[in-house]
Formats: sequence, C-alpha cells, structure tokens
Amino acid sequence: MTAVTAFSFNKLVIFGVGLIGGSLARALRERSGVSGARSVTGVGRSAASTARALELGVIDASAALADDAALRAALAGADFVLLAAPVAQTQPLLERIAPFLDDATIVTDAGSTKSDVVAAARAALGARIGQFVPGHPIAGRESSGVDAALPDLYGGRNVVLCPLPENDPRDVERVAAMWRAAGATVSDMSPGQHDRVLASVSHLPHVLSFALVEQILNSPDAALKFSFAAGGFRDFTRIAASSPEMWRDICVANRAALLDELDDYTAVLTRLRAAIEAGDGAALEAVFARSRVARTEWQERGGAKVATGDASK
Repeated sequence: MTAVTAFSFNKLVIFGVGLIGGSLARALRERSGVSGARSVTGVGRSAASTARALELGVIDASAALADDAALRAALAGADFVLLAAPVAQTQPLLERIAPFLDDATIVTDAGSTKSDVVAAARAALGARIGQFVPGHPIAGRESSGVDAALPDLYGGRNVVLCPLPENDPRDVERVAAMWRAAGATVSDMSPGQHDRVLASVSHLPHVLSFALVEQILNSPDAALKFSFAAGGFRDFTRIAASSPEMWRDICVANRAALLDELDDYTAVLTRLRAAIEAGDGAALEAVFARSRVARTEWQERGGAKVATGDASK
C-alpha cells in the first residue's frame, strides 16, 4: 500500500457525501498521518443523505445547498472543497458556491471526465479559475452512498490530477498531498489525455457491460438466458450495476473520445466475426492469446488492485 504522507487541514467541505466523498472524509479523519482540526462539512441535494453521514460520524456538520447563510458559513475558512457530484452538476455547483469562496480555498473535484469539467469551471469561476484543481480518484465499489464509504477505499489506488496553467503549483501539491494521505498514488495528465485514457479503460467497458444486458433483455427468451447466466456473465456485467445517472453524464460528456473507442472496438468485433464466419481458428486463437498475455501482464503489475468500479457520486 502507498505510504501515508504527513498532511494537515482544518476544514474540508464536500458536495455529495456518498461513496467517494464519504470515503475521503473517513480516510482523512481515521487514517494516521493527518493533523489539524480535520473538520468536515457535507452539503447534499437532500437532507436525508447528509443526515445519514452525520449519523455515521463521516461528517461533523451539514449545510443545505439552497440556504445562502448556511452555505456561506460552511465555506468560510475552508481549506478545501471537493465536488463529488455527477459531472453535469459541476458548473451549477461552482456558480452556486463562487460568491462564498474564500480566496485561499482550493476547490477540486472527483469527476470521471475532465475536459468538460474544466470548461464548466472556467465558465463558472472566470478569473478565479486558478482556485480549481481538476482531479479524478479512480476508485469505487458496486455499492454506493455514504453507507458504503470506507477509510481505505483509496489505498493503493490511482488519482489523476489535471493541473491548469492558472493553478499555483503549491495548491496542486496540496491536493496531491490530500489524496496521498488517503493512501492513493497521484499522477498528472492533461484533461484531453485523461479523457482518452479513461474512455478506453473505463467508459467503454461500462458501455459494453450495459449493452450486453440490454441485448439479453431484448431477446424473446431473456428469462431463460438469465436463469443460466453464471460466472462469465457475472464478471462481465458487474459494472452494469453502476449508477445510470452517472454513466449517462459520463457518456455524453466524453462522447468524442468514447465514440473513437467504440469505433475501434467495433472494428475488432468485425475482424472476429469474419474469423468466426470463416471458421478461422488460427486467427481467433492469435487474438485470444495476445489478449490473455496482455491481461496476465497487467494483473502481475498490480492490476488486480485496481478499483472495482469507477468513481460513484
């Protein structure tokens, strides 16, 4: 597991205290190597979600998004703000909090796409864009909500930061230190590179998983097929249990990169279909063998530790 580095904060405000935001709160409050007041305030769309986070001790205080006075008090003196909500909510959330942000507060996010998030942040924050450090913790579970939050969710997992030209390098390092304190390994990418990489290894697999289930649902003997589904189906479709709202937003937000990946995948399927139709066992085996070797090497490099899902909000 990644070594925990010394990190100190006094106040963190999380918008969306679910699996991702709740796990960060728990990590910073429960893991060693973190000092300061370590106060966490949660802001949610519903009172029920933040009430549950309070009940579990994940946060110290809550505020309603629609309450100006409560929001101003929540954001006053905050070291960090984390947006852990679906990516389509980025611009309205930033527009809502911008009037109440202290100049020293660093804002970051947990969105699964970055080019659209950066554009939203620029539109919402204008000249204050330097306060926003885009980020993406690549971690998750099949379960969602604050009840699923774990203090060790980020242990050994990857977090990608996409620093902007306007960011103060010290602010970027502060955000990186926060994630390292939660146990994560932090890397930098440009927003465009992030979106291309994640379209390939995260967004495309989710679309394929949803698509297989949809294909079976549309067949006349769907119930019979589901009754015989076993390990292969379970493994391939596990991520189809993910949030429809979140994946709708991700697919629309990253559509250019995702369409490229879908086209490339379709080309491979076309080759495999031709080999199957021709009875060309050698061609099929060559593809399967290359894939098997590549996956084995990935797993030996630590791929088995990679998160079981993408960032759930």
